[in-house]
Amino acid sequence: MKGSTVYSSIQKRGLHIGLLPEMAAAVNPSTPIVLDHDLGVLPKAGRRLTVAQYAEHVDDLAARLWAAGVRPDEHVVIYKTANADHWMLAAAVSRIGGIVVNLSPALDATTVGVLLERVGRPTLLTDGTKLDVLAGVPLADLTERVITSADDRPGSISLGELAGAERVKPVVRPIDEAAVITHTSGTTGIPKLVVHTPRTQGIRLVPQWRLLSLLRKRETVAIHVPFVHSRMVAAMSLALLKEYPVLLMREMDPAVVAEHLLVHRPALIEALPNSLMEWEGLADDPRAPFGSVKVFSSTFDAIHPGTMSKLLKASNRRGALFFQIYGQSEVGPAVGRAYLRHSAHRANGRCVGWQMPLGAAKVRVVSGDGRRPTEQSPGRIEVSWPGLAKTYHGEQERYDANRKGEWWGTGDVGYFTRLGCLHMLDREVDMIPGVRSSLEIEDVVLGKLHELSELVVVQGPNSEAVPVICTHGDTPLDPDRWRAAVTGFPQLADPVQIPEAELPRTATLKVQRLALADRLKNQRPSR
Repeated sequence: MKGSTVYSSIQKRGLHIGLLPEMAAAVNPSTPIVLDHDLGVLPKAGRRLTVAQYAEHVDDLAARLWAAGVRPDEHVVIYKTANADHWMLAAAVSRIGGIVVNLSPALDATTVGVLLERVGRPTLLTDGTKLDVLAGVPLADLTERVITSADDRPGSISLGELAGAERVKPVVRPIDEAAVITHTSGTTGIPKLVVHTPRTQGIRLVPQWRLLSLLRKRETVAIHVPFVHSRMVAAMSLALLKEYPVLLMREMDPAVVAEHLLVHRPALIEALPNSLMEWEGLADDPRAPFGSVKVFSSTFDAIHPGTMSKLLKASNRRGALFFQIYGQSEVGPAVGRAYLRHSAHRANGRCVGWQMPLGAAKVRVVSGDGRRPTEQSPGRIEVSWPGLAKTYHGEQERYDANRKGEWWGTGDVGYFTRLGCLHMLDREVDMIPGVRSSLEIEDVVLGKLHELSELVVVQGPNSEAVPVICTHGDTPLDPDRWRAAVTGFPQLADPVQIPEAELPRTATLKVQRLALADRLKNQRPSR
């Protein structure tokens, strides 16, 4: 069986992650999957697997979950320590017809309790570490059962004790019914639960399948994204069906990351923008850990041009490129843009890309005053295509309020240039009076002050634009260098420097701007 044949089947019948490992094994059972950590649920499995072994483990775990009482159409919330076994367990739940609900391990107990209640007495699949976190949550009232994947606790069902359970036949969910539920970043409060179906998940593979065609050889793909995110579904599906060796990474420490990159020499790296920013220093490593990379890819948030330039210059590959995709959990990939080694540093960071070829999403910008949206008068960015998420679980009215027929409101504001590039200026909720684009300011200043590790412009107590800055090593910033860098932005208030560890972040490492603004209001007296 060829990967292209399986891909065509997915486009017709939808993407079922419970069947994916078995399908990938039918394409090439020897495709390697390497981890930079041990699997919590299968501690003896090791860090080097083939796709055939991976598929066998998923089938085994599906049998154990069935033996634990999980049945088709049940919601199974997976909230556990960050580990690659999260995706394996999600596939196992899907394989027996369950509805996967992925919750980030970064969520606190209160938020998890709210989401469990919203789902409505689901099975909770967790581990001992997270059960300790949830000690104050009334799980007996909120869940049907609790299953542990590791570090068992009294009152829970242990997957470890169900080893050897009788295998069961796969159960395929209807193509337009809920299959996997992920959540939004939660930058504005309690995350929303985004419902994906087999059809929507399959459709979202289209533009990325074309991106991977840039890799002519079957070289290693390094994936460093949250295991709970909807992006992981696409990343794993595409890599396995294309028969690319996979390096699944969890570790963030640049020194550890460098060692793995040097050993496995990936041709493609998919990672969070903030992860790539943290790894910038590796560009100066004489061992050239990025030397083998042909394509850098990031889809979670806009990334600063300076970061892209450093990474591309650290690659030894001819024609190396950085491919950025703008999208959301609700819409998937919307627009994309490739940046090249010799021009990335000059790129306008607000240009997030062009609409992709036939079969991908349609994008429009809607004006609030009836006139054509421009840089001076931007509009609301909306997306339409069959890959849109089906609903928000338990919040249909909230979903409906954001959808107008076939068009979904992203909550971002921007405009199209005359050449067709979509410029995303800000989130609607983050706009500050007198500031055209906070993100643009951040791009420009970060490009000038390399000692900054992060810069976030938020609204202060008196509606002023306050730059919150973090430096490498938390060293004090030279005020003269700061003033020289921001001469073009007189609307900025004096900077507030805080340790980077104190920045409130989401599960995908986005800064929670409203939470940061609230912190300023609580700390700074109003004028």
